[in-house]
Amino acid sequence: MVAASVALLVPLVSTAPTATAEQQASAGLEQAFTDAARQYQVPRSVLLGVSYLESRWDGHRGAPSVGGGYGPMHLTDAVTALAAEHPSRHGTEDPRGDDARPAKRPAADPPPPTVRALPARLRTLERAQRLTGLPARALREDPAANVRGGAALIAAAQKRLGLPLSSDPGRWYAAVADYSGATDATSAGAFADEVYSVIRSGASRTTDSGERVALDRHPGVRRDTAALRRLALPPGDRAPGVECPRGLSCESVPAPYQELGEDDYGNHDKADRPRSQRVDYIVVHDTEGYWDTALKLVQDPTYVSWHYTLRATDGHIAQHVPTKDIGWHAGNWYVNAKSVGLEHEGFLTAPDAWYTEAVYRASARLARYLAQRYDIPLDRQHVLGHDNVPGTVTSTIRGMHTDPGPFWDWAHYFRLLGAPLGPTAGPGGGLVTIRPDYDRHRPDYTDCEKPGQPCAPHGSGAVRLHTAPSADAPLVSDVGLRPDGSPSTTGVNDTGARASTGQQFAVAGREGDWTAIWYLGQRAWFHNPARQPTAVNAKGWVVTPRPGREEVPVYGRAYPEAAAYPEGVPVQEVSPLPYALRKDQRYAVGLRTRGEYLWATTFDPAGHKVVRGKDAYYQIQFGHRVAFVRAADVTVRRSGR
Repeated sequence: MVAASVALLVPLVSTAPTATAEQQASAGLEQAFTDAARQYQVPRSVLLGVSYLESRWDGHRGAPSVGGGYGPMHLTDAVTALAAEHPSRHGTEDPRGDDARPAKRPAADPPPPTVRALPARLRTLERAQRLTGLPARALREDPAANVRGGAALIAAAQKRLGLPLSSDPGRWYAAVADYSGATDATSAGAFADEVYSVIRSGASRTTDSGERVALDRHPGVRRDTAALRRLALPPGDRAPGVECPRGLSCESVPAPYQELGEDDYGNHDKADRPRSQRVDYIVVHDTEGYWDTALKLVQDPTYVSWHYTLRATDGHIAQHVPTKDIGWHAGNWYVNAKSVGLEHEGFLTAPDAWYTEAVYRASARLARYLAQRYDIPLDRQHVLGHDNVPGTVTSTIRGMHTDPGPFWDWAHYFRLLGAPLGPTAGPGGGLVTIRPDYDRHRPDYTDCEKPGQPCAPHGSGAVRLHTAPSADAPLVSDVGLRPDGSPSTTGVNDTGARASTGQQFAVAGREGDWTAIWYLGQRAWFHNPARQPTAVNAKGWVVTPRPGREEVPVYGRAYPEAAAYPEGVPVQEVSPLPYALRKDQRYAVGLRTRGEYLWATTFDPAGHKVVRGKDAYYQIQFGHRVAFVRAADVTVRRSGR
């Protein structure tokens, strides 16, 4: 969500490669872990556990993560990563999204960090290079060399701490904590605890290079947590009032609630949720910038706000706005008033800038905690990407943000949430849940770095939608994005013909390896072969126009009827979007709600009012974004009927 751009930094000058080093750095990944464990006397389970939490053992073809880390061990070289990045803005929306106030246009972004200001946690590859003698390029691009570099760092930490090179994995707890690069004991311990959770439970998967890697279960490992004191880190105790589950590393970095002048204040709104309004949504964003930049922005009273930021390297969390209050993050005031916003360090238009397992796990634990606290169902009708939030009115559709984009792994995220996305019906269920195999599903995208240029191949949780059951057929059109009715494109920011993992749609037909769904008022086809399905069958509730209605309007927010507004609160227009739900079409129902509007235009929250109407709405999965229809306009029925 944060529209922070990162400028080019000074490129890294690496040591020239040597033939012997390059020869030593080539090996299969399983063998690489075995060899590195033997050479540096680090238990193999420890290397595998650390690597799993950093990358799930993927090499990503030598591309950096969102935290500037490379390879299976996530050796950080942010100088090189920043020099290669070309992030771009992905929307022009007013993050507040409230027609009752002037559009909130954030001030200019702060300058990017200088090389000298980069913390040690973002420069671990330099230390690995000194310890191993391997060239920087090999450590970035060769998985075997990368594993050796990680092993060397862990062994060096163990020695520096005065601890033995033990064969007992539990004796390496402090060195694992040190690997996180955390600057406080709580953050370091939280990272180590996650690593040892993986070691105890075991893991196995096929990596992005096609190699099967396994970590056997070690349920009896006992962590030497007392050794954490040897790191001599400050305690990192939580500030009072930080809302975060136990076991996660969280701090308070408050966003300012500040009066800026007459009728102007920033950068969020005071409220009293859930007593004032129900919290219905968790909204997932990416920062479009690095951790330090995001924290600077959210502390600017003239900027905008969100509730939490999550750091890529270790999953550390900063809370900025109490969850009872309302952040300005989603570009739709109705959604803002009823949501909690989670920003993840990352770039949607740089698909090779991958998310670490540490940030996925921390985010899932935080989302689970929020869902339990506010009784939010863990499904894709309530856990939204910023790119699933609808425009408020026709004029705002084209400016809505598109993060976290098609490279966020929703299937993995929901497994971590404890709500895996699987089939709930047979072929006659009437619905499908979009569910491609993220690693194997690699549709072509363009415009990541430059207009018209192909993006690097990458796993994706989104399927592409065509006007007919053929890959040669045009993509369906989104008249909100293209009023002339022209087809959508393969652009990474073009959501007009995209269905995302976890979203449910009503089946509109099947033909061979193709399935049709109702989407934006039209029949849209996606490739769904039985041998490699991209969706699973489901059942549930759907809406269709009431008998006698040819079509019904679709809205971007569920605002009350005019009669509901009390004196002193201007009536907010209920303006339909340029779409229609047509006769005989069906759309999956997300939730039912009464029309609601928060009037909050004054710095003093005593003047805020919640307007509730009699009109009821259903939230539906209408396109890539959700939408709302009036309950009075539709009939609700079981999907298979």
